[in-house]
Order: sequence, then structure tokens, then C-alpha cells
Amino acid sequence: MALKISNTLTRSKEKFIPIDEKNIRMYVCGPTVYDYPHVGNARPLIVFDLLFRLLSKIYPNSKVTYVRNITDIDDKIIEASNKSKISIQDLTSKVTKDFHDDCNYLGCLNPTIEPKATEHLNEMINLIKKLIQNDFAYESNGHVYFQVTKFKKYGNLSNKKIEELISGSRVEVSDNKKEPGDFVLWKPSKENEPSWDSPFGKGRPGWHLECSAMSEKYLGNHFDIHGGGLDLIFPHHENEIAQSVCANKNEKFSNYWLHNGYVTVEKQKMSKSLGNFITINELKKNYNGQVVRLAMLSTHYTQPFDWNENILDVSQKSLDKWYEFYSDEKEEISEENLKFLLDDLNTPLMISNIHELHKKAKTGDSFSAKQLSSSCKILGLFNQSHDEWKNFKKIGKITAEEIEKLISERDKARSKKDFKTSDEIRDLLVSKGVLIKDKDGITTWEYK
Repeated sequence: MALKISNTLTRSKEKFIPIDEKNIRMYVCGPTVYDYPHVGNARPLIVFDLLFRLLSKIYPNSKVTYVRNITDIDDKIIEASNKSKISIQDLTSKVTKDFHDDCNYLGCLNPTIEPKATEHLNEMINLIKKLIQNDFAYESNGHVYFQVTKFKKYGNLSNKKIEELISGSRVEVSDNKKEPGDFVLWKPSKENEPSWDSPFGKGRPGWHLECSAMSEKYLGNHFDIHGGGLDLIFPHHENEIAQSVCANKNEKFSNYWLHNGYVTVEKQKMSKSLGNFITINELKKNYNGQVVRLAMLSTHYTQPFDWNENILDVSQKSLDKWYEFYSDEKEEISEENLKFLLDDLNTPLMISNIHELHKKAKTGDSFSAKQLSSSCKILGLFNQSHDEWKNFKKIGKITAEEIEKLISERDKARSKKDFKTSDEIRDLLVSKGVLIKDKDGITTWEYK
């Protein structure tokens, strides 16, 4: 089964040929953990989780190593820590937990490895040393910069010349630089900011350096696939290539570069800076995570996805129909039904095919019914039983976690003999379709 994927580096759809068929290696840029992830952040999670599933499917006798990092030191994190008046460690721990909860909600598998930037400072320092030794980086007033004009392939991923990249983006202006496009590898930390000892002085790494160091540690200095959002092509991915290739004197860093399109709101990119975003956490009260996942997959990953609630309602109705044929039996998906994903993860055609399978399944075609279930599972859907799907719909705007929290509050009220509050919580749960039972001092609950 041949897989074809869109390679940003060559601007073409290519047949995927692994470097080592026994170990397929993929690196995807993970979150900077300073705030709740928003819906725009959900798209790369879902897209590359699907690719991970597909690679595992078509290379069943191989190891598929999927590395997705956690950036837990960054200017945004320091700013958010100061603003909220909580420590960086407490902030990053909380947001990382929220991120993992969101991944579970969206039906994403755990990556093979999830390295944290703060645990890989030695690797970063060693990478800088190699770049200085190879004459691609220089020290200046406690900073270390990469000199972009010395790397002749700089701009190949973006398909632009250095001058175009600099004029079309916000680059740091500094008297410490030799040239405007040079980017920081190491910089001094201000007072009360996180810092580490290094041969270049006490300070912290540049953002781009982190991914180069972590990908090299777990995947080697030349691997198969590097992924992320479209917004990372420049400067982040362009700078990763420059660092890694020049440090290791390689021809290539990653063979295939995959980028998912933006999530937009009324055709404008969704972002925290514009304030036009909705967090993944906000969706949990109203929608099963499978609904959000299917909505995201309804548009090809390379295209922009315009966020609206109508697409969620359509996805909800589709899943309601498909779940009539949910099966917990393990049925292999046929190549005829997998071919859409093999063609550059063409999820819109895959979804259309599932609708066709549903039509046939309704006529009593058992093969189509089983293939419908298998097709949904390879997309990361049908990750709950039929009853669990129905029960989520029944409770509507209340989750199991919220039910447990309300029961805990009710128990506290009862222990204080505050029966008014206790009864109010019971009535609220009943109104949400939750039946609670008290027996021998223990409260249990179930869906009505």
C-alpha cells in the first residue's frame, strides 16, 4: 500500500519512501504551554495523529516513532507567568495537563516520545558548540546568533530569498547582530528569568534551537517526516533546517515536510493575538470530542478550515447515523476503503465514502457495516462504545468530571447539614439526566 503526501519542501505530492522501513520517524512541533490550547491548535494534533495511525497501519511490522515536544520555556511563558503571578513551573505544569486532557478529548493517541525543552539543555548547548565550530554561528555580548547568509539553502522551504523573508516578517532588531536576518541561538536571561550555565554565559536557548536538539536526540540528524502548522514554515522550520544541517554537515534534515492549513474565523486566521478564538476546553460542555475531530477532518489538511458551529452540527448528525453500525469487533479495513487516506490523507473523500457505506449498511449489507466501523476507527472515531456515545448526548452540557465534582460538593453540604444546597445539587443532576443513589454513606450515579 503506497502512501502519497504533500511535501512543502518540493511543493509536490510525493510517494512516501522511508529511510529505514523498520523504523519510521516523525517529529511534530508541540505546544508552547502558556495558556489553554484553542481550536486552531487542535488541527495539527488531529492531522498528525491521523498520520501516525495510518503509518502504523501500513507498516504493521515496523516501529513508528512519533515525537511531539513540549516547549516549556519561552518569552510567552515568562510573560504569562508574570501576568498571572504564578511560578513558571506551576503554569507550565497546569497548561501541560490541560493540553493532555484536550488530546484525550480529541481522541489522539499518545506520541511515542514527548520531550520537554527544559530537560534537553545539554543537547542544545552541544548543538550551539558545533555551529560555532563549523563557523555558522558567532557570539556577541552574551548572545549567540546563527549567520543565515552562510547557509546557501536558507529560504528553500519557504521558497523565498533571504531578503524577501526579512522584509515580509517581524525580525528582531539588535546591534548585537552582524546582519538583520541572523537569529538567536542563546541569549542572556534577565533578572528573575529562568537561566542555565553555558560556555556562552548564563542564559537560555532560542526557540528554534529547542526542536533541532530534541528531534536529533530521538530521531537522529536525518529522519522521515517533520510536521506542524502552516505558520511555522518561517521562521521556525526554516531555522530548524539551517541549524541542524549546518551543525551536522548534512544534505538534509527531514525528507518530507507536512504543514496543515490555518483554522480561520470568517476567513481570518484564528489566533490569541486577534482575540477571535475558542478554547478546546470550552467545547467540552456541548460536544463529544469525536464531533470536533470529524469536523476538522471534513476539510483537507492542506486547506484552510473555517470554523463555525454549523459544521459541528453536521458532524454530530453524521456520527449519530454511523453509530447505528458501531462494532467492537476488530475488522480489517479493505484497501478499497483505505485508498482515500493513502492519497495524501484525503479525509473529505474518506468521509464521503463512509456515507456511501452507511447507505449500503442500511440495506442489510453486513460487509459495508463492518467497513463503516473500521473506516471510522482508522480516522480516530468510534473510540467509545455505542452506549457511551448515547450517554454523552443524554447528559448534554455536563460531563462525567463535572458530575463527580457536583457529587463531591453535595457530600460536603450534607456533612455540614446544609440540606438546602444538597437538594439543589441533586435536582440539578436530575435535570441533566443523572440519577444519584445514596447507600451506606456512598453516593453512586448513572445516566437515566
